[in-house]
Amino acid sequence: MEDDVVQIVAKALIAATKLSAPVLISTLVVGLLLSIVQSATQIQESTLTFLPKLATAGIVLVLTGAWTLRVLEGFTRELFESIPTLIG
Repeated sequence: MEDDVVQIVAKALIAATKLSAPVLISTLVVGLLLSIVQSATQIQESTLTFLPKLATAGIVLVLTGAWTLRVLEGFTRELFESIPTLIG
């Protein structure tokens, strides 16, 4: 029983990592590029990076939305199918 719960938690963490990775990586890359540009131009305004990161996150969410729903649907279906084995 405990092994099943550990497996469910591990699968949930893997799914969360898969779902958050595209947004986190893309905003990280945009932030890094903007930091390089700010360093080169010596403009140290912290608010300049907010809008490009926000726009990047929104675009990535729109582009990966269908895939995200498929991953969540698969995880939820697998979770509901494992309920009888958890009860018994």
